[in-house]
This record gives sequence, structure tokens and C-alpha cells, in this order.
Amino acid sequence: MVGACFYIGMSDLSQGDKLNMIIDDIISGIDEGGPKSYYSFETFVLHLFKHHLEGQKKELQISRDSLQFGDAFAPNGFDQFQGPTLIEIKFDLAKFPFRMFLDRYILRLANEYTENKIKNVLVVSAKPIPERFLLRFNNEISNNSLPFKVILWGPVELNKVVSKNKKAVNEITKNLFSLRLSSAISKPVRDWKREREEILERLKNFYNKGQFSFFLGAGVSSSAGMPDWNTLLNSLFVTYLTQEFNEDIAMSDKDLNDIVGRLNVINEPSALMAARYLRKGFSKSDGEAKDFIDAVTKNLYKLRDSNLPVDSELIKSIASMCLPRRTGAKVKSVITYNFDDLLERQLISNSILHRCIYTNNESFDPDELPVYHVHGFLPENRKLYDGLDKSTLVFSEEGYHHIYSDSYHWSNLVQLNSFRENSCLMVGLSMTDPNLRRLLDISSKNIERSKHFTFMKRISSSEFCYEDSAGKKVKIIDNIDSAEKFLERHHTLNEEIMKELGVTVIWYEKYDDIPKFIKEVTKH
Repeated sequence: MVGACFYIGMSDLSQGDKLNMIIDDIISGIDEGGPKSYYSFETFVLHLFKHHLEGQKKELQISRDSLQFGDAFAPNGFDQFQGPTLIEIKFDLAKFPFRMFLDRYILRLANEYTENKIKNVLVVSAKPIPERFLLRFNNEISNNSLPFKVILWGPVELNKVVSKNKKAVNEITKNLFSLRLSSAISKPVRDWKREREEILERLKNFYNKGQFSFFLGAGVSSSAGMPDWNTLLNSLFVTYLTQEFNEDIAMSDKDLNDIVGRLNVINEPSALMAARYLRKGFSKSDGEAKDFIDAVTKNLYKLRDSNLPVDSELIKSIASMCLPRRTGAKVKSVITYNFDDLLERQLISNSILHRCIYTNNESFDPDELPVYHVHGFLPENRKLYDGLDKSTLVFSEEGYHHIYSDSYHWSNLVQLNSFRENSCLMVGLSMTDPNLRRLLDISSKNIERSKHFTFMKRISSSEFCYEDSAGKKVKIIDNIDSAEKFLERHHTLNEEIMKELGVTVIWYEKYDDIPKFIKEVTKH
């Protein structure tokens, strides 16, 4: 059987149909730009078709695998579609490179999915499909012998289904977000490790294309023993209080630690507020005081756990990803929120040309890998770098608010440009920073599906339901089955929320797994 492509243009509609384009209003209402629009449209179409097929006593199976072609499957067909019908949903089909759509989807589908005995493939697009796309597609389809028919639907065809289900459509459009979340958490338990392998393969494809950036957070530095935020703050409190008390009163380190610990418990200050208090105490004036910067730098490196190597496996794996190949550099930039210079030391060890950028005045040569310190840079040896005093140290509320409120601050522009131009891998980030999420949200407006990736720790039922007490494992959740179901939904909801920002989650169980995954991606 030769596959055929059918499409009804506006000229085929009656005047009454043209005036009754309900779908136009629905699409304009959900068209916010970016993945959020696609997922809203996908939810709408899936629930519309589910209701539509139920009226015909037909079954609709919604796909549980987001990495495969086909969002739903009607094993008994529906309407004019006789036999098993696969349904794929796109927000704007015309945005897809034609060759990619044909080769990667339709022709691959013909090669890999014939065991399902698919008779029809229906592709639904929220936006009208241009005539030139249709003509080229018809020509290509006629030149390929396919075991199924291919049908493209735009808003016109979809509107015919909408018109037959107006009451259901009103309910669906009013509850799109809740329906989407309900669908997500009602999915059956899946093999997330198998899905991770497929996601890593996608990550590898993005990396090999060469338009790739790293976003690095505190977890990267922690792998080399650098202190976490609270440890650094506590140490600075001790330093500050020691200076204040001077010799007026005898106070041991234990006394100071006790006071700091109690202060944190009683006041429960946010980390940024505590940093503001410290900075004011050190500087006694506005502006980035030298004594404060010196104190932060000194404590940052003094507190490093010397039992851990400076060149951790994670830092080495990130640096190896930055190594240029014969075809050129794959990593275009590194954006780091860390103050330290541990990555730079590893890049030097690997003989990778790079340039640290921490102010708006820095520039780099085409052969150099730019490493942007968007929250400030505190190298252990400050003599090796020029212009460090001009760097904005985002340590306190003032520094954070200064960058957050200035849309044109160089650090915001660098991050936005990387999100828009490249595929980004985020390592060691909790993904809770509001400015990072804001920038992701802005940049996601011009993409349909996720093109960025982040590593996130998956909570196991054993660590959730048990805790160590005096060397013994104590059960703190009685209903293990309920806890496991909750965790499955919790992880699924996290995935859905990150998808709206254009980010795919790569789950890991142990932090030491991340270097292994990165090495898999860089394998030739």
C-alpha cells in the first residue's frame, strides 16, 4: 500500500464553517509560546479525542513513553479512520525541518513499528500547515511505499471534532492544567532507568551537534570538598564575631559555634539575609568591601575538605567534555554560579584554552572557551587575574536583587543567550533559584519541546521511609506502598514542571553516578 496524505484547505469549507472556528479561540488562549503551549494543546487534544471516541464506543490509548513517536493510539480507529490509528500531536508542524520530520518520524516509524499493524498515522497541528509543506510532503509520500496512510490535520479539521463535542470542550479548556497533572500522576509505574538511557542518548545527540553549554552549581564544587552555603556562612559568622569581641571577653571556638548554631535555630534566617547581615558587619559601609571579599575567599578555601581530591571525578568529566575534537569544540560556553577556580585548574591541567569572564568588560578569542562566573569570581590566587574588584559578588540580598532587577545585566544576557542558542546541561543545581527559572521561562518561548537537561536526585523509598538513629535503621513511615506511590507521583510532577521550562530531568540515585553519565555522553 502506498501511503497517502490528505488535507482539506479553507477553500473546501462552507461559509458557516469558516465562521465557526471555535478552535482558533482555544489555541489563541493557550498560545503562550514555548513548551507550555505544546503541553496544553497536547492535553486538550488527548482529552477531546478520548471523549470523542468514547461516544463511538472506541478505545483511545494514551502513550506513556514521551520519547517515542505517537502520543495516542486508537486500536479500532474512529470516524473515517479504519483500523489501528496512531496519533501524533505538534503545536506547529511547519516549525519542524521537513527532512527531519519525514526521516526521523514517518520513515523510521515505517521501519520500526510495523509489528503494531498500523493502518493510519494522524498528525495534528495547532497551527495551520503551509501549502508548500503539504505539497512537498505529498510528493515525498508518493515516492515512498509505506504500510500505512499518513494524514495531516490543521485547525480546520480539528475544529470539526470540536464542534461535535462543545460541552466537553468547555470543561476541558477550563481545566487544562489540572487535567495535565492528573494524566501525569495517573501514569502507570514505568522503568525510569530505561527512560534515562534514552534521555542520555538524546543528550549525546545534542552534544555532538556542537551547540552546547554547561550550567554549573554548588554541587560541582562540593564534589571536590568545597563548603556548602551554610557551612561558609557559619564560618564567616565565627570570623566576624571573633573580630567584634576581640579581647573584650574570652570566647572559645566552641562558644562561638554554639552561639551561631543557636542563632540560626532561633531566628531561622534565610541564607541571603544572613549574608546581608555579615556583609554589613564586615564592611561597615556600602559597596563590596575588600575585607569582606578577603574573608569570604579565605574561608572558602580554608574549609575545603582535604580528604577529597581537588580534581574530583565530576570536575574531570566536565573538563573532558570541553576538550575540542577534530570537528571542533562541542561545548561553546560554561556558565558557573560558583565563586571558586577549581574548574579552571582542571582546564589548565587538560591544556584547554579558556578565558574567565566575571565582568562586562571581558572578551575572549575564538579559540578560547569562555567560563562565565555570573555570581562573581574568588580565585584562591587573586594575583593571576585582573579586574576582580569590578566583579559583582552575588553573595548577599543586595547583589542578588541588583542582578535580578536589571534585565540587561551582562550575566542575565549571557545566560539568556546560552539558553536560546544552545542546548544546556545543568549540573549541581537545585533548580529552585527564581532568577534561573525566570530566564528559562523567557527563553523557552521560542521552542516547542525540551532541549535542555538537568541532573536531579531521585528519592528512594528506603531513604524516605527510614532514617538512621544511633547507627540503627529506624522506620518512620509505616505504609511503604503508599510512600512509594507518593514518590512516583512526586518525581512525575517534577518532570512535568521542568518540561514547561524546556528542561528534561535526568534522574540519579548517587552523586557519583553523574561523572559516569557524562562519560557515556562523550564516548565516540
